[in-house]
Amino acid sequence: MARERTPHIGLFGRRNYGKSTIINSLAKQEIAIVSDHAGTTTDPVKKSFEISGFGPVVLIDTAGIDDVGDLGAKRIKKTLNAINLVDLAILVIIDNKWGEEEESLIRGFQQKDTPFMIIHNKTDLSELLDSTIKIGKDAGSKSVLPFNYLDKDVELIIKAIKAAIPESAYTMPTLVGDLIKYGDIVLLITPIDIEAPEGRLILPQVQAIRDILDNDAVCIVLKEREVDAFLRKTKIKPALAITDSQIFLKADASIPSDIPLTSFSILLAHYKGDFENYLKGTSKIDELKDGDRVLLLESCSHHVACDDIGRVKIPRWISAYTGKKLHYDVIAGLDKVKRPIEDYSLLIQCGGCMITRKQLFNRLGPAKASEVPITNYGMAIAYVQGIYNRAVKPFVNIDDQNISDYL
Repeated sequence: MARERTPHIGLFGRRNYGKSTIINSLAKQEIAIVSDHAGTTTDPVKKSFEISGFGPVVLIDTAGIDDVGDLGAKRIKKTLNAINLVDLAILVIIDNKWGEEEESLIRGFQQKDTPFMIIHNKTDLSELLDSTIKIGKDAGSKSVLPFNYLDKDVELIIKAIKAAIPESAYTMPTLVGDLIKYGDIVLLITPIDIEAPEGRLILPQVQAIRDILDNDAVCIVLKEREVDAFLRKTKIKPALAITDSQIFLKADASIPSDIPLTSFSILLAHYKGDFENYLKGTSKIDELKDGDRVLLLESCSHHVACDDIGRVKIPRWISAYTGKKLHYDVIAGLDKVKRPIEDYSLLIQCGGCMITRKQLFNRLGPAKASEVPITNYGMAIAYVQGIYNRAVKPFVNIDDQNISDYL
């Protein structure tokens, strides 16, 4: 699960301030294009590297906040949007300059509750002043450090990064550790259909397998049509069954009622999503009216199959359940929502296996601020198929809450 737990660090500042040079110095290799020409970096660029004694991180190099012209305005917009992606921001300044550009970036960091630090670059040309350090500290910076790439010394910056990255960016609760114990058998029901990638499993299934093994339990992986025969022949009683949400009804019929059952999507919802608000929002499906709009958020971009879960199946199931004429919009990856969020009566977020917890919460933030109900793919499917209580019961019990409080 390293991919979505890898902390993202973004470098922000004006053009030609040496952001790309700092990235190359940190990584100790030429991974970002460096030029004396202002505006060399256009779109945000991601680069991965390992911090010794800490672990992998993703560095995001952004375009200058002072870019000009119509194209420059678009680049600035992408730079500001990149704040949604990062767990730590690094504001790069030179010559002790501090103006509206720096203030606008800091406002963006504060709005997203993103910790930040400041690097005063090119100190061979201009020393960092105490007055600049005070301005940075007063603005909320974790640290204000001088840097000169000619010195090749990045240890102070590395130390500051380690101290500034919030622990939540690289530590996560276990997927199933609260549900199982040593030696338990966990049954994974994994359909191999048109949406399954050729020759491999989808990421949530792989994550579940790894987490089960990390918790010293036994993992059995079956396709849905093998479950009944397996249970009948082996007499094994799993401690937990996890299914793909799309085959909830089949899994519910196959797995005895005394065996906890949930889905990969709901596992992820509890692991990294806004589970409390998902619980509160799911039942709002019952309140949908003719003409209401529903927004489905996928957190990855993929080839759309003819029976796609977000674009076809969930809309079909919800429309059949409610009997209402609803409008559905699907946004993939971290693309911007084109309509005002207030236009929607419900937001349904996928599990988010490809993004960080911070990115997912930032994605949900506008809906929560506008009091638009939110739920999760798996929870919405379970609700309209009549097995919601069973599907969320393992996690509600962990949290010592009553499911009926949310219905």
